[in-house]
Amino acid sequence: MIRHEQIRDRVAEWGLREDVVEKDYVLGWLLWGIGTEPELRDAWVFKGGTCLKKCFLETYRFSEDLDFTVLPGGPVSPERVLPILAGLVERVAEASGIDLRASAPRLKKRPGGMSAEGRLYYRGPRNAPSPASVKIDLNGDEVLARSPVLRPISHPFPDALPDPGQVRCYAFEELFAEKLRALGERCRPRDLYDVIHLYWRTDLSLDPQTIHSVLMEKCATKGVPFPTLSLIENSPLRQELVSEWANMLGHQLRVLPPIEPFLEELAGALAWLNGSSSLHPLPGIAGAEDDLARGASPLPGHSEFGTPLLPIRFAAANRLCIELRHEGSIEVVEPYALRRSREDRHLLYALECSTRKIRSYRVDRIRSIRVTTQPFRPLYAVECAAAE
Repeated sequence: MIRHEQIRDRVAEWGLREDVVEKDYVLGWLLWGIGTEPELRDAWVFKGGTCLKKCFLETYRFSEDLDFTVLPGGPVSPERVLPILAGLVERVAEASGIDLRASAPRLKKRPGGMSAEGRLYYRGPRNAPSPASVKIDLNGDEVLARSPVLRPISHPFPDALPDPGQVRCYAFEELFAEKLRALGERCRPRDLYDVIHLYWRTDLSLDPQTIHSVLMEKCATKGVPFPTLSLIENSPLRQELVSEWANMLGHQLRVLPPIEPFLEELAGALAWLNGSSSLHPLPGIAGAEDDLARGASPLPGHSEFGTPLLPIRFAAANRLCIELRHEGSIEVVEPYALRRSREDRHLLYALECSTRKIRSYRVDRIRSIRVTTQPFRPLYAVECAAAE
């Protein structure tokens, strides 16, 4: 198990509470346990916000629950699942050093249908007096619209997960469709954030027709209406969507973006989904190809801990300006592209907010970065959040 100080290091780096960082650490190990458990690895399919964060997108919001669809014949009842979980937590505790024996796993079947929810308890590197817990949700009634995929588990901590560090997940298009359906049904802040955040990720080359088809299947299976702008705008939960924005999302993000850009983008996102509008590719920022080796590509998606790359990617993915201290000056910029030069230097290409001039910055000369709450509407292709 990593040390408490290594949790504190990431608290400073990621701008999150200690308990959130510790839980993210524990989630990685629990997912490793599920992905290597013979009775679960092919029967439980990971989904939801935690799946997006831990298995698809580095810059996504932190999420806390483990949600699974259980395939036909897979274990979902407490009688079948609890003995498996008892062995799983022992194995994970031995491999990781995390105390997962503070309290036995709990699971309770919901009335009607094939679903259950419970908790797994842990005492992690903080060694808190009372054990914390991870909520686990199992649903055997859900029908998958696409075949699941195996995905690597993100674990940005010093103790790498043993091979194979992967878990079976919903296909990305189905995850997006689930978020759209949830927004239409529940109109919660995290659903709005998720939908617009994914819509902004033009680097993922998402096919709206595929997502639309999957969403139609999901809505028909659930017997719920297809989400429309009118449905969301007239939802009785619409006011709560705004009032609970900070309460629901504030602890899951390095910096909470203002809600206004997300609301403004909703009509465009739904029009894109329905095929009545298309996303026109923005040009790359001028200069981002200068002084680069032939065939140079964007920097890798998974950032090195302790470098400015992760906050830059986070800001870009969330359309937020950054304040950077570079060679004695402090500037607020819109981040667009990260590149590697012929001299193997990392370069940030950005638009300076005050002068509206394109600038390039050597990353090794950036002394500090602060992600602001100032949103920007991109004039160029946002590449910083790409290739995760």
